[in-house]
Formats: sequence, structure tokens, C-alpha cells
Amino acid sequence: MNLQSKSDSYAAAGVDITAGYKAVELMKQHIAKTITKGVCSDVGGFGGLFELDLEGISKPVLVSGTDGVGTKLKIAFIMDKHDTVGIDCVAMCVNDIICSGAKPLFFLDYIACGKNVPDRIADIVKGVCEGCVQSGAALIGGETAEMPGFYPIDEYDLAGYCTGIVDKSKIIDNKKMNAGDIIIALPSSGVHSNGFSLVRKVFDVENKDIKTPVAELSASIGETLLTPTKIYVKPVLALLDAVNVKGISHITGGGFYENIPRSIPDGLCAKIEKASVKILPIFDLLAKTGGISERDMFNTFNMGVGMSIVVSKEEADKALSILKANGEDAYIIGEICNNSDKIILS
Repeated sequence: MNLQSKSDSYAAAGVDITAGYKAVELMKQHIAKTITKGVCSDVGGFGGLFELDLEGISKPVLVSGTDGVGTKLKIAFIMDKHDTVGIDCVAMCVNDIICSGAKPLFFLDYIACGKNVPDRIADIVKGVCEGCVQSGAALIGGETAEMPGFYPIDEYDLAGYCTGIVDKSKIIDNKKMNAGDIIIALPSSGVHSNGFSLVRKVFDVENKDIKTPVAELSASIGETLLTPTKIYVKPVLALLDAVNVKGISHITGGGFYENIPRSIPDGLCAKIEKASVKILPIFDLLAKTGGISERDMFNTFNMGVGMSIVVSKEEADKALSILKANGEDAYIIGEICNNSDKIILS
């Protein structure tokens, strides 16, 4: 900790430099768990350094992704629980780049707050580090910006950025996708980190109790909504080593209708059997409470499917076996067919 750097004038304006130093000290123990072989720098420098290991990669391609947690953070504020939203932040980035077949290498976070409360900042970063451990990425840098007058003192925003690597010959595009290929679902852990503007409106979270257990959920609404976004990196990497994966979609904002077509080439269509989708109770409660149509539910939320993967019919059983061996209760939700509509839910 830098004991010489202190500004009474800056503190009077609402920014406590020493709180930032304390937060860094508290988060170091969590960051240490994410260190991988390529990390070449320590916390506190002006940039994060990472040495690439290119063994077995003939034409390296870097794949990058950035995202935030969105208004799910409002639930964290209400519940006063801040140690899981960092997992969401990492998940939203690494789940995106794995769709290209990229292995995450490193991650950086950005926290902007009204007041730097070191224990709270350390809790946020603890979640980020847990997400990094789950995805095999190293947390090599970040920024905590104290912005009084811009954010309320008890609120913050959280965003992140990750970079991964893939051999150019192994990039997942959709050029080999054919009619008859099978669509596999990887279950979500809940709402993940999308659609929370609608979620908050439906449950009126700022004005109603979300801390009392609800029978349909076997938990409170607040606890259920704070369930961290599932990270699919390691199971998908295991699958890529053994099966020819033809397409991957991360089901985020926009639900099935927006995200699954992103991995489907023109002239082909994802035909999804709605009856096969294992819808989680939180989505039934959302639809019932908000009077939301089935079409809008599937066009807003993941509905219990966090990721979809396309493989050939011949390799479908093998793919399911590998995914289940790696902790994923994967199942088939449809197939690819010839149609210009891109997606059909029947």
C-alpha cells in the first residue's frame, strides 16, 4: 500500500485515494488464484502483460469480447450481495468468444462507483476471479473509478473484457453446417444477465419484497435472480477436441430468436421443438406475473438454454456423452433444416 499518496482536497471532493489502495490489497488474494503460465505482470502496473504460448498453433487468431452485467446489478444492490456479479461479468465475455472456438487467455475488469468501499470492491473482484478460474482465464488488470456525483454512493457499474486464442484452421464458422444436423442445448443456471429491465418491471423489485422465499422457486426471487451466469468454456473446449462442432450460439439478450440464427448460414434454419426445452421455474413465474406472451419470452430470455451447439447427426450421441462427462446435462432441442426463416419454434 502506498502510504505517501494522500490528498485531503481530493477526499473532500468525494474521492478517497487510500480506499483504492486498500481495495487492491484486499483483492490480491483472489487475483492470485487466476494466475496462469502466461502472466508476466503483477497487479498495480499500467498495463497487464501476457506471453502467448503458441505450441500446437500454426496460425494464431486472437478473439476478443467485452460486456457488462447490466441492470442485474440493481438486484445485487437490493440484496446487498456483491460476490457473484463478477462471475456474470466474466461469463458474458468468455461465453461469447468460445462460440468462435477460442480459449480464453486473460481478462480485465472495470468498476465505476459512487464511493469506493474497499470490502465491497473486493467482493466484486472476488466474483470476477471465480469466473476467471471457471474459464481458465487470468485476471491481469482492471480499473476502479470512484465517481462521486455521477453514481449514487451505494451503486456501481461493472464491465469486463477478455481475449482468447484459436488456431485459424479451427475457427468455428458455419460453412460446414447442413440440413439434418442436430441442435444440442446446454442448460442455463437461470436468467443469467439479460432481460433484467423487463424482469425488474415485472417483479417491481424496487418496491416489492424480493427477499422472502417463493414456493415455485424454493428460494426468494432476489436469490434466484442473482444466480450467476453459467460459464461453458471448459465443457465446450473438451467437446471441440473430440467432435466437429459446426456452430455455437450464446443465448443472451434477444433469446432464441435473435441469438440462434447468428450461427446459422443463409438458406438453413434452426427448427426448435419448444416442448423439448426444459424451461426453468423462474421463466414460468415471469410469464405468469407479467402476462408475457410465449413469443416474447423466447425473444427476450434464454428460457433455460444458455448455449446451443450444432453437430452432425452421426456425432450427436458422442457430443452428448462428452458434454455430460464434463458436467453438462446436455440434450437435443431440434435440428437444422432447409428454410430461409433462420429459426422456427414449433
